[in-house]
Amino acid sequence: MHAVVHHHPAHRAPPPRRCSRGHGRSSVVVRAAAATTVTSNPGAAATAPDSPSAAFWDYNLLFRSQRAESRDPVALRVTEGAIPADFPAGTYYLAGPGMFADDHGSTVHPLDGHGYLRSFRFSADGGGAATAHYSARYVETAAKREEHDDAGASSWRFTHRGPFSVLQGGTRVGNVKVMKNVANTSVLRWGGRVLCLWEGGEPYELDPRTLETIGPFDILGRIGGTTTDEAARDNDSSEAARHRRRRPWLQEAGIDVAARLLRPVLRGVFSMPAKRLLAHYKIDTKRNRLLMVACNAEDMLLPRSNFTFYEFDANFELVQTREFVVPDHLMIHDWTFTDSHYVLLGNRIRLDIPGSLLALTGTHPMIAALAVDPSRQSTPVYLLPRSPEAEAEADASGRDWSVPIEAPSQMWSMHVGNAFEERNARGGINIQLHMSGCSYQWFNFHRMFGYNWQNKKLDPSFMNIAKGREWLPRLVQVSIDLDKRGACRGCSVRRLSDQWTRPADFPAINPGFANRRNRFIYAGGASGSRRFLPYFPFDSVVKVDVADGSARSWSASGRKFVGEPVFVPTGSSEDDGYVLLVEYAVSDHRCHLVVLDARKIGERDAVVAKLEVPKHLTFPMGFHGFWADE
Repeated sequence: MHAVVHHHPAHRAPPPRRCSRGHGRSSVVVRAAAATTVTSNPGAAATAPDSPSAAFWDYNLLFRSQRAESRDPVALRVTEGAIPADFPAGTYYLAGPGMFADDHGSTVHPLDGHGYLRSFRFSADGGGAATAHYSARYVETAAKREEHDDAGASSWRFTHRGPFSVLQGGTRVGNVKVMKNVANTSVLRWGGRVLCLWEGGEPYELDPRTLETIGPFDILGRIGGTTTDEAARDNDSSEAARHRRRRPWLQEAGIDVAARLLRPVLRGVFSMPAKRLLAHYKIDTKRNRLLMVACNAEDMLLPRSNFTFYEFDANFELVQTREFVVPDHLMIHDWTFTDSHYVLLGNRIRLDIPGSLLALTGTHPMIAALAVDPSRQSTPVYLLPRSPEAEAEADASGRDWSVPIEAPSQMWSMHVGNAFEERNARGGINIQLHMSGCSYQWFNFHRMFGYNWQNKKLDPSFMNIAKGREWLPRLVQVSIDLDKRGACRGCSVRRLSDQWTRPADFPAINPGFANRRNRFIYAGGASGSRRFLPYFPFDSVVKVDVADGSARSWSASGRKFVGEPVFVPTGSSEDDGYVLLVEYAVSDHRCHLVVLDARKIGERDAVVAKLEVPKHLTFPMGFHGFWADE
């Protein structure tokens, strides 16, 4: 899940102190008594480079709305180094929110900000020299068209609350416009199409070159996805029937009744589709397939989760569909796969009845209806058979895939970098996952990114409070040992590197090594060099060698932060290529696209090139990106 934060410059914070087990500096961003202690013009704020006031404004400038679009490609100026001669022709797409504040007093949570797609297109000019052009456009979702009047004054008025937000201006109480598909979370180029995805609705398709919105891309409708009535009948499928035998009949019948009652409410009042695609997808490079997963709309509110996995070939034709019913109340943001399994790391949640009542009043966001459920001190790992043959093999061996493997630590799963399985000498299977996770104590639905529905700024303190070593987002390896009958012989969780114990997230690999043993993981991380923003936003890229646990890093200097790294391969070796990322120089209000030599991360000359986005087009922090070779 993405993490966020809210308002308050700070008065004097306590001096930095050392954590006992290697966090580096840890400190707390303390809130100021009043926001008036800082000038109302952050660009002119006379603040020390590493002060509470600078930390507050730097954080908020990362989420500053950008109303301008760049419909015509703009050539980017290289300010450092040069685009390497072997850099491939292609486009780096970056999804994320672009609009957070309207013209009528409302500010929304970053996860509810309207989708703003950015693209960096690399090609060769007539003389053979490499060039890069930048474009950016809003995704013209139905909600964006309703909330943005682009005629005349080009004004914005938020009418939808969004699941994470409360409107300060306009209608609050009784406002049933909650769910708006903002298409802001991830981007994909597959089968000649560019899709922007969001967690609660269908993707939107955009033209790969002009970024003009073509319209909703109804994947489930194209392949015969279920309607609301059909979804109701799905609960009588053989899969659901199998799970009824594992629960008391009365309990299962009660869940069925609740599901039938919730579907028309969610679809009618909250405009949620019967099935919603998750924003994270996977690409199986061995089989050249795109893997996606959907769950039922009512799953968020019930102790049962319905997952449908889809696999598409290179032409976006459906290859296979697999359905599973998991008897648990889970939130799944990211997931992964191996040759034989779909792998879900479950984040356990529960319905918050008091929060639900407050959410319905309009004074609290709808996400207040949910709370994390830390009642069990383990992490459920569901290994779902990827093929009918794998399921038949599991059934023959007596392995019940609906019963999770309990990883021996409580961890909130955030993002997965890679997973693979290998046969062992005993005829069983070893499965490894490289991922990021945090603690249930650190993750907070109500304070992500520091959003506070009673204020209009983001407070970085929540993301930077000094907590236990295992609380903050970290890179880990989950290892599962299955015997030849599929029974779990052991499961362990350990840090990917003892040399990098600081916070990290957004793990990425060379995409050619997906679903097979990889050696290197690249991730965004925190150097801890800033006293008042020691943990987030990230300012570094760390390269972890999984084979020996060593870690090397590159860090931005001064008041600069970085987004998710993306690997661009150029050769056959795993680290033969470049790492792309956006650097946000918030004090100068500028963005740079940084090209790192993947092999030289940790060395002085790791930066190959920096390309400057024109200042008037500086954009807020993005979420997830995608590299597409031409």
